Amino acid sequence: MRVTVISPEAAIFDGEADAVTAPASDGQVGILPRHAPFMTLLGRGPLVVKAGGATHRFTVDGGFLQAIHNTVRVVAEQVKGEGK
Repeated sequence: MRVTVISPEAAIFDGEADAVTAPASDGQVGILPRHAPFMTLLGRGPLVVKAGGATHRFTVDGGFLQAIHNTVRVVAEQVKGEGK
């Protein structure tokens, strides 16, 4: 599935991934390829993107996650982690 992680400053991650876990406002959520359409507000906590053999770890605070048509978009108010 295609995963994009965006902060107000920049695109943080854009690529193919096998799994995403994110801190929804009411608990942790996991997204796998071909997930049903889904949208949630993000809380504060770890965002993990598994792509092939690599694991990309970020900390997000606020924003939203949308999964639709085998694409996951994470638009976060704040992102810390890789490249930050």
